Amino acid sequence: MLKEILNISGKPGLYKLLSYGKNTIIVESLIDKKRMPAHAREKIISLGDVAIYTTGEDVPLSQVLESIYAKYEGKPIEMEKFTTPDDLHKFFVGVLPDYDEDRVYKTDIKKLISWYNVLVNAGFTSFAEKEEPAEEEKKEEA
Repeated sequence: MLKEILNISGKPGLYKLLSYGKNTIIVESLIDKKRMPAHAREKIISLGDVAIYTTGEDVPLSQVLESIYAKYEGKPIEMEKFTTPDDLHKFFVGVLPDYDEDRVYKTDIKKLISWYNVLVNAGFTSFAEKEEPAEEEKKEEA
């Protein structure tokens, strides 16, 4: 699911991948539903490829978003609550206790909260990738 959600550097919000063209892709804003082309020269990142640094193994963004969704019961987060870097730290420790404080910056946490709010406001209720049953399992069910 997050593989189709994109962050385009220099453009606000998040975008859903709709189709591919020659040296471009067609995306739709999750905020205002406007469609536009995104060119190959732009820095485009799929949220499915993003992971958060921890003191152990990196944690996929989908797991972090699921944790935030569970903690806040699927409601958007008020950014006004986080006026100091210490507030952001307390928030993120509550979501991902072993995050690497040296490599995860406060601006990264703000961006994560912003992405979460955009996704929740767009109607997302699950962030984990749904696994397809293996072909052998499908045949056994038939």
